[in-house]
Amino acid sequence: MNQQSTDAVTPVQIETLTPVREFFGAKVDGTIHANATHMIGFGFDGTACFRKGTRNGPDGLRAVSEDIESYSPYLDADLFDLPFYDLGNLSLGEGTDIEGQWQHATDQFDAQFGNLDLAEHNIRLLTLGGEHSISYAPIRKYLAQYPDLVLLHLDAHADLRDGFLGFHYSHASIIRRCLDHFGPDHQLIQYGIRSGTRDEYKYMKENKTVRTSRKDFLESVAAIAADRPIYLTLDLDYFDPSFLPGTGTPEPGGEDFHSYVSLMKILREKNLVGADVVELSPEIDPTGNSDVFAAKIVRELLIVLNEKGAR
Repeated sequence: MNQQSTDAVTPVQIETLTPVREFFGAKVDGTIHANATHMIGFGFDGTACFRKGTRNGPDGLRAVSEDIESYSPYLDADLFDLPFYDLGNLSLGEGTDIEGQWQHATDQFDAQFGNLDLAEHNIRLLTLGGEHSISYAPIRKYLAQYPDLVLLHLDAHADLRDGFLGFHYSHASIIRRCLDHFGPDHQLIQYGIRSGTRDEYKYMKENKTVRTSRKDFLESVAAIAADRPIYLTLDLDYFDPSFLPGTGTPEPGGEDFHSYVSLMKILREKNLVGADVVELSPEIDPTGNSDVFAAKIVRELLIVLNEKGAR
């Protein structure tokens, strides 16, 4: 069991919404702890342009979490042995304006984590979406915190538009908005992309951000220096919809679970400092299979994130 100290760190306290249940094995005390991973939900789908429902993603993941095993046979590790915390869900406020809801929850995130030194206290965050626009708040924080951060972007879509359907901070422009905060030593690596505009593909090719084969992608991650910080933003439409249909904008030709496990085995030897998992829409898949698939994705990710605290 991880015996690393998990002393409390005093953040600005915010009123988060109580989740349907805590994620499997998580501790719930509303406090940020050093040397530990913290989950927080951001259930928003206001800029979703096709099928909505990702607002229910965070609690959809939590609802099925206790119906899966805590032990990962792929990583030979158990969530019960790891100290991680569930902070509940950010609030969208009382208004009905889409941009106002997104801003309200983003402001809550900033109030909770904005003044925390994540690196000094070895605090790792896993944000659960929601559609991909919710990733802006945590990624911006990590880019400011780590000047040499590598942003790994797994997705079916390039997300490099300057805006979409009137939303500057759209789920289709999340990576473009994050690039606004890139410094000279930040790096973007994208994989799984199979949908985008001509301009988006031109950008990815000219800037060499995209990897077009699994081999090249995994080799690129393996080549990252062991101590260099990495943040993973994972849109679940990265996976083929035959495996995970419960997402808003499915695209054929995606990856499978075992390719994801291959990535986790590489990342557990690296310095994974934070992540988000977005775009689960439970109501689209009435079988519930997508929820279980996504919960196991989160299980593997929690194990890898927590192992950094044991070093």
